[in-house]
Amino acid sequence: MIAESFRIIIRYIKGRRTRSFLTIIGIFIGIAAVVALISLGQGLQNAVNYQFSKIGSNRIIIGPAGAIAGPTSSGLTTAKLYEKDVDTVKKVNGVEFATGIYSSIELVFFKNEKKYIPILGLDNDAETTKYVEKIGLYDIEKGRNPRPGEKYKAVLGNKVAEEAFDEKVNVGDSIKIGGIDFEVIGIQSLIGTGVQDRIIRIPKTALNEILSISEEVSSIVVTVKEDADTVEVADRIKEELRKAHHEKKGEEDFSVQTARNVIEALLSIIAVIQALLVGIAAISLLVGGIGIMNTMYTSVLERTRDIGIMKAIGAKNSDVLLIFILESGFFGLFGGAIGVLIGVTLSKLASLIAFQVLKVNILRIEITPLLIIGPLLFSFLIGVVSGVFPAMQASRLKPVDSLRYE
Repeated sequence: MIAESFRIIIRYIKGRRTRSFLTIIGIFIGIAAVVALISLGQGLQNAVNYQFSKIGSNRIIIGPAGAIAGPTSSGLTTAKLYEKDVDTVKKVNGVEFATGIYSSIELVFFKNEKKYIPILGLDNDAETTKYVEKIGLYDIEKGRNPRPGEKYKAVLGNKVAEEAFDEKVNVGDSIKIGGIDFEVIGIQSLIGTGVQDRIIRIPKTALNEILSISEEVSSIVVTVKEDADTVEVADRIKEELRKAHHEKKGEEDFSVQTARNVIEALLSIIAVIQALLVGIAAISLLVGGIGIMNTMYTSVLERTRDIGIMKAIGAKNSDVLLIFILESGFFGLFGGAIGVLIGVTLSKLASLIAFQVLKVNILRIEITPLLIIGPLLFSFLIGVVSGVFPAMQASRLKPVDSLRYE
């Protein structure tokens, strides 16, 4: 009976191609949008995880309370950190390395142009230089990093060198920051994180001179020893800084975040945005379901005499019910298949365009079996549910009444 049901369904759909296509439009648009948004969101999450995997999971970032994660955001709070806090952190058991970073947004002059650009001040002693080269965020594409003792030297993020000014900035060029001339000695490799590609790194002593400060730092970056637990070390740091700042637990004027904390915060933001967009896209699936239901009701009316004939020659109510439910399920499944194909294509196209524009794989799209099978099953379910009531109406028709129907 199932094989015969499929033959009836295929014959009906072929006879009404235009109506059948219009019926599945709502389904495949909705599924395409959902698949594309889910894959893009997952691709962005993969990219975030990849970038942080380069830094490592044994990193701790300490910033003033109220500052958003990252060294360039400390100006958004009145809380302060100082070099003495760096010394306190260095003494904590389990800490391998700690350094203070200062950041500011300054007016930068290059030839006849001027632009406001984030400036990052780092120590350029041997220990910090070794750390910078180790973490992989500041790999050099051209030139080199500042050597110990050098002061008025600058390393440019890739986007700064390539795009900030009308002319590209090259190694050996001179730029002016805060009225002081700096020699460009290095250009960073393209990272793709956005922030690190659009900064200028200079020795912290030079930035302190520009800003007329000596002991303040924007954030403290910590590396934990390999045999130590990052969370436990973070807790020890909090305790020691509370003592140094004479503060009670819960009233700190600083924040201590592990690399995992930062990742989870970013991923949670991405997940919320993704859920909202998918929810909006899913509305079209509801519209598609209503379209299938409407088509199936119309189909019942058109095939009332056919139903009467089927029942007259022995078809049961369950047989008629099965035909109409399978038909509505087919509409959903076929629309879902087209939608999955379009959604995957759109996500891959978006990834390709992003790569061409940014020159980095910022959207690490990964098409999993679940991303294909899940929407197909969901679209089939939508079709089945949408066809239940019309199918029940068809199955309850009486043969005599159906044969008399005009």
